Amino acid sequence: MTSSPISPPHVHDRNSVPVGSLFSVRHHYVVMVVIALAIAAGRIATVSSREGSTAFLSANDRSRWCTIAALVEDGTFAIDRQMRLKDAKGRRHWQTIDRVQHRGEDGRRHDYSSKPPLFPVLVAWLYWVVNQCTGMTLTQQPIYLARIILAVVNLPMLLAFCVATIFSVHRITSSDWTRRILSAATCFGTMLIPFSFSLNNHLPAASATAVVAALFLWLSRRHSTDTNQRTGDRSGWMSCLLVSLSAGVASGWVAANELPALSMVGLWGLLFLYWDRRTVVGYTLGIGVVAAAFFWTNWMAHQSLRPPYAHRGVGPLVATMDAVEPNLAVEAITGQLRSAEALDPQESVESLVDSDEPGRWRAVTDAQRWFAVTADVASGEVAENPVQSASRWRIYPWDDWYEYPGSYWQTERSGVDRGEPSRGTYLFNATVGHHGLFSLTPLWCLVPLGWLFAVAGPWQTEIRDQDVVRLSDGRAVRVMMIAIMIASLVCFAFYMARPKIDRNYGGVSTCFRWMLWFAPLWVLCCVPAVDRVSRSRWGRFTIMVLLGLSVFSMSTALDSPWHSPWLYRYWDFLGWLDG
Repeated sequence: MTSSPISPPHVHDRNSVPVGSLFSVRHHYVVMVVIALAIAAGRIATVSSREGSTAFLSANDRSRWCTIAALVEDGTFAIDRQMRLKDAKGRRHWQTIDRVQHRGEDGRRHDYSSKPPLFPVLVAWLYWVVNQCTGMTLTQQPIYLARIILAVVNLPMLLAFCVATIFSVHRITSSDWTRRILSAATCFGTMLIPFSFSLNNHLPAASATAVVAALFLWLSRRHSTDTNQRTGDRSGWMSCLLVSLSAGVASGWVAANELPALSMVGLWGLLFLYWDRRTVVGYTLGIGVVAAAFFWTNWMAHQSLRPPYAHRGVGPLVATMDAVEPNLAVEAITGQLRSAEALDPQESVESLVDSDEPGRWRAVTDAQRWFAVTADVASGEVAENPVQSASRWRIYPWDDWYEYPGSYWQTERSGVDRGEPSRGTYLFNATVGHHGLFSLTPLWCLVPLGWLFAVAGPWQTEIRDQDVVRLSDGRAVRVMMIAIMIASLVCFAFYMARPKIDRNYGGVSTCFRWMLWFAPLWVLCCVPAVDRVSRSRWGRFTIMVLLGLSVFSMSTALDSPWHSPWLYRYWDFLGWLDG
């Protein structure tokens, strides 16, 4: 009788996970992703506006739909025709307050969407293909055609968000319990599913952010295990270029949809550069491609490199003049502008119109050009009326695209649109109050704890599986989480520092949506906390409660992401809200 050979002892590696754990063995992750997609697809298949005329849920997404329809059906970025459309009951079902007005290339004033045009242009290409295949137009079929486009655009992005985030979670922890709970959080615990059945900038930004994180973690793992990365093998160079180029495109896409994400774009660049200097070319090139597309589409739409929301004031000084009597103002301003060669020889100012801003009037010419007239009193303070108590007048090109006849932004606002006067109250409500990051998604309470554990040292649990592949390098994970912490604090401080008019919690929305693109990064930052806290029974119970409450908040927004959070509505019911 022969004895069986003795296998050599297996050396356990704490920086490793079971082979095939992502897809073949851990099939329950696939089930979670499928369920999340099914929920989103079901809502897209039934999404409808309140009046039932379109599949548009708010002024926010209508603004983008108007641009998409205008590009394909009218060949222009101007949305004047869409603003005049009416349904069978005479309602203007394409109306949006998220629009600006300025002079177009034809010399006439037109309405335009206030949203950056890059994303609508890309969706317009898809709409053109659907239009050529089916013959349907959004104007004629604003319900079913919009649903088709939403499904084709948003479902792949939601899939990318889920898969990339779950992949990243697997790359930074060896705890199977952590992987499962945070995979569930990825699929059901954030507010991204409600935003997946509306055309918006938050889902594209979040999905691209998840892809960048996954690429970085993949590169860090490869860099620490693949000798080709150190020997300069051509295949190593090529894979490095492709990964960094993809990361640059995805990172630039995030910033194109969420401008404050520029902070994370820079930090991602430093992370890739620190880990492999060869990534600088691909990453920079990828960002450059998106930046060129962003500015090119903005120029095509508005003949300006600045996006519409950057046009809220006046242009460069054209002329100064002594104040005159009110009945002489039009003639005097016309003469001054002609002297400054700011008017055509036959052009003249027709009237002075009150402006919404104190100390400013709007000079309107017969060629539909506008100029801003401001006044200085003798003491140097701004006068309330440009033609009374003024010593000097200053004339500028008009550059406030949000001020025009009928503009919502120049009327008396209500609710959160009024802006929060107190920064302290704004900080409270944006963190633990009615629009709070932690109150509406309690799972994020683990994020600061995760940052603490990540900075303090290793947190990965021991593994017992014999067939293993390496996790991402622990140093890469740590510096990535520090970068996420810095970007999170910088972006949040940016929003807290905004003037009163912009302190509106993101408008009428189910959450503090401006920070929603951080969702995949914050899921990863939960990993150290979940790894540590889940070692006890009470810790696991607490984590499951936090996840359950987060899923509850998400489920309250499944009718539409464009209404006030459930907590805000409940506080309003209790009479806790002012006004």
